[in-house]
Formats: sequence, structure tokens, C-alpha cells
Amino acid sequence: MITWSALLKRFISDPVAIIAGFVLLLLILMAAFAPLIAPQNPYDLMQIDVMDSDMPPSWKPGGDPRFWLGTDSQGRGVLSTIMYGTGISLLIGIGAVIVQGVLGITLGLIAGYKGGWIDSFLMRLADIQMSLSTLMIAIIVLALFQAAFDPSVYAEYAIFMLIFIIGIAEWPKFARTVRASVLGEKNKEYVDAARVIGLPARKVMWGHILPNAMTPVLVISTIQVAEAIMTEAALSFLGLGMPVNKPSLGSLIRSGFEYIFSGSWWITFYPALVLIALILALNLLGDWLRDVMNPKLRRGDE
Repeated sequence: MITWSALLKRFISDPVAIIAGFVLLLLILMAAFAPLIAPQNPYDLMQIDVMDSDMPPSWKPGGDPRFWLGTDSQGRGVLSTIMYGTGISLLIGIGAVIVQGVLGITLGLIAGYKGGWIDSFLMRLADIQMSLSTLMIAIIVLALFQAAFDPSVYAEYAIFMLIFIIGIAEWPKFARTVRASVLGEKNKEYVDAARVIGLPARKVMWGHILPNAMTPVLVISTIQVAEAIMTEAALSFLGLGMPVNKPSLGSLIRSGFEYIFSGSWWITFYPALVLIALILALNLLGDWLRDVMNPKLRRGDE
């Protein structure tokens, strides 16, 4: 297993990883400190004036120096909504992956270690889950949720619903990854030694096998965060994700899409640009981790 010092050394020597890491760090800091650095709080109605709606970026004719990237149809500064929206998108992506990881790692560990009918049952369950589109499941559940509850209730619980639905829909990827690692680890000598000294199966699985099976989990987690953010953006674009008063990057793109042909291109363009940068940075870091963690895929080693 690669050490932290070796990992840092390889990171510093890879320009693509450095750029991707810098972009991701910049976006995370921007989202984390949005309440402090954003020119405007898009959630505070006292700071929003509808007379400021549809203003172009400050360097365009008709622009206002208060709004560097212009305003949307509600008078909210696009830069401010991007800062807050990036935080919500990251929160949903990370939260969904935590749900996926907890469920997928647990079931994958049990399936790989126990084997037999338990393994067959859990893997067939994973096959059924993977045969269903995540987007399709989310559309059905969220549409039913919106129909069953008032818009105010949906707005309050939308972020938790998205985290839960995307997390539940994607657990098989973690389960299959962990199961494959466990199958390669459970017959090794250190596991046999743990069994011989009388450790219960629970301690053998969680204390000995899992730490040695976590490398592929770290890799897939990075990519799954990007996928969860994309799923949320797609749902928000369809009107089934985050509500307008709590914008994510996806809902920001949707809110400006209907105005793009009327000339207000900045409402959609800048959130879309940030979303692309975020997804690209996560995917590039995921690819880099995969290459570094897997000796057979390390660039330049073959």
C-alpha cells in the first residue's frame, strides 16, 4: 500500500492533479466561506430587489458594479447564488456518497466474507438495483413526494430527500467493489491468524479485512461524488431537485435556461461553467487516485 509521503510526492509531480486539486480546493473554500465573502445573501429577501433583475455582468453595458456576474430574474447576484449553490451541490454529493458508502461497504463486506447464499442474495439484489436507472428511481420518488406534500414541506426536506435517494440508488457500486477486495483478502494468512486466536467474525471483518480493502473505496468515492452532483443537477434541471429559494448549481442552470434565448445568457452560463469545473476536477482526481493506488495502472511504471 502506498504511503502518504509517496502519495504527496506523486501528487506534486503531476501537473494535472495539481490543477484539479487547486480548482476543487478553491470551489470548496468558496462554498464554505460563502456567508462571509458573498456580496449578497440570496436567501435573505431583505437584500434582494426585483428592480435589479436581469442585469448583465458589470463589464457589459447596463451592468452594475455590485453584481460582477450580473443578476437573475429575481434580482439575485449570480456570483452570490453560485457561491451558495456550490455548497449545496457539494453537500448533496458528499452526503449521498456517505449513504452509499455506509450501505455498500456493510453489505459488500458481509457478502464477501460470509459467501454462500448470503453472498448470492445480496449480489442478486445489487444486480436488480443496478438494472434500474438512478435518475428514473429519483424522478418517480421525488415526483410522488412533491405530489404528497406542500411545496413548503418539500423545500424544507428536499436536500435530505436527494441525499437519501441518490445514496440508496447507488450503493451496489460500493458493495461490488468491497466484495471483490474482501474475496482477495479473506484467505490471507493474517485473516487466518485472526480466526485462530478466536476473534469474532465482526472484528475480523471490520478490524482486519476492511482496512486492507479501503484503497478502491477511496478511488470510487471521489468519482461517485461527481456522479451524485451530476444526478442532482439533472433532477434540479427537470424541476425535481432543489427548490428555487435554495439554489444548487443545477437549479441555477434551470432557472436561467428559459431566459437564455432572450439574451440573459449569464444566468445559466456561469453556474454551468462552475458545475463543469467541479465535475471535471473530481473526475481528474479520481482518475489520478486510481492510477496511483493500483500498481498495474501507474503511469510510467510499466
